[in-house]
Amino acid sequence: MQQTIKEIRQTLNSDQPVEATYINQLRSDERAGVKAALKSWEKQQAKAAYLREKFEEMQQYEHRARKQGASLIAGIDEVGRGPLAGPVVSAAVMLPEDIELIGINDSKQLSLKDRVKWFDVITEKALAVSVSVVSAEVIDQLNIYQATRLSMKEAIANLTYAPDHILVDAMHIDTSISQEKIIKGDAKSISIAAASIIAKVTRDRLMEDYDRQFPGYGFSRNVGYGTKEHLAGLEKYGPSPIHRFSFSPVSDFKKN
Repeated sequence: MQQTIKEIRQTLNSDQPVEATYINQLRSDERAGVKAALKSWEKQQAKAAYLREKFEEMQQYEHRARKQGASLIAGIDEVGRGPLAGPVVSAAVMLPEDIELIGINDSKQLSLKDRVKWFDVITEKALAVSVSVVSAEVIDQLNIYQATRLSMKEAIANLTYAPDHILVDAMHIDTSISQEKIIKGDAKSISIAAASIIAKVTRDRLMEDYDRQFPGYGFSRNVGYGTKEHLAGLEKYGPSPIHRFSFSPVSDFKKN
């Protein structure tokens, strides 16, 4: 008995594997609804294959480090180097070797919903996660580059387990631990991508809290970057306690 189009969609969308003979039968079915269902299924399969391939590629640095004898590998990333206000936040994440994170990516490439989803998954499945928050005041004292290095170093030190190798996004950290600097590492390494998500979600939530403490700048929307709304608030209210006075145009105002 011929399946209805609804039944075919249910079969294709189920979690069970679909046999090649079944797909070949559908390809000879002339019904427009079957052709549409098959096209949608093939598109989903292509996307799943791409994400699997991307995930495998993003493990290359971890695989190479393990072949060279490393067993506890931590990915390090930061967020918040460019904003006019708020802290710089670094995260360190140590993942188990057999973890499945298909679909993970650089936090900048993910939607808010996906970032929060991955934040929860990483927090639950990682061997260790740590975060370091370096305030605007310290950024002004040290400069943003040195404050970022400090934040990354603190994130490593705060891990539950001491790593024997670290993968760092585009930075070199002052540590004796074996390390590899990877340009655009948050898109190339699952460990760094995981760290970028933890750092991003953590900082965004902090900026939401700051928006409630210091209204008028739009911190929950611009997370401290110099948007039109933010600059208008700066002109109207002056700098808040979390503004970076070493950054222009905040530097045009006197620090109280």
